[in-house]
Amino acid sequence: MPTNRQILLDNRPKAEATVDNFKLVSSETPALKDGQVLVRHHFLSLDPYMRGRMNDSKSYAASQPLGEVMIGGTVGEVAESKNPKYAVGDKVVGMGGWQEYSVVDAEQPGALRKVDTTHVPLSHYLGAVGMPGVTAWYGLVKIINPKAGDTVVVSAATGAVGSAFGALAKARAAAARWALPAGRRSASTRWKNWASTPASTTASTRTCTRWPRRSRRPARTASTATSKTSAA
Repeated sequence: MPTNRQILLDNRPKAEATVDNFKLVSSETPALKDGQVLVRHHFLSLDPYMRGRMNDSKSYAASQPLGEVMIGGTVGEVAESKNPKYAVGDKVVGMGGWQEYSVVDAEQPGALRKVDTTHVPLSHYLGAVGMPGVTAWYGLVKIINPKAGDTVVVSAATGAVGSAFGALAKARAAAARWALPAGRRSASTRWKNWASTPASTTASTRTCTRWPRRSRRPARTASTATSKTSAA
């Protein structure tokens, strides 16, 4: 069995995460049991939500345990299999984490999924045709379904889902995208970077924590705010 290199969360960051918060270790991958597959990861998705999970606090997702492999979405190929549904060489997507290899119980629902790379590059299953892109598409097309001329408000527009949402909204000819780069500390920096992208027709650096006192809902202020911002 191959040697596996893993990145563990060693201690919790006080502010921005640094290399001192992590530990690189090597270990032998264990022998497979019936129903398991060994996946060699080719790409790892580094997402903003990961920083929140490094905190030991209540959130929509459980905190990342210390001393364990940092969580993260991965795509790769099956290197060894003891599961009849998966063959060596199959391209797969899962949550293998920050490591070169992962042993996956392929019988567990949602743990692993085969993907077709005939027309779509493997890495795209972490982005445009993966969780970020599909989430953005479903929210825009199936839930909001804006018409031409509508104003679309995008919270956390610099995130994986938000940036995909902005691009899709522009493609559907929504007249204005009112973007809200997430966070206050470096919003201006993220705004400057995001505003130069094709998705940002109209945008603002205002964060959700600074809505007018009369209304905390973006929908009431978006129509007036777009006229005060410049096109990117």
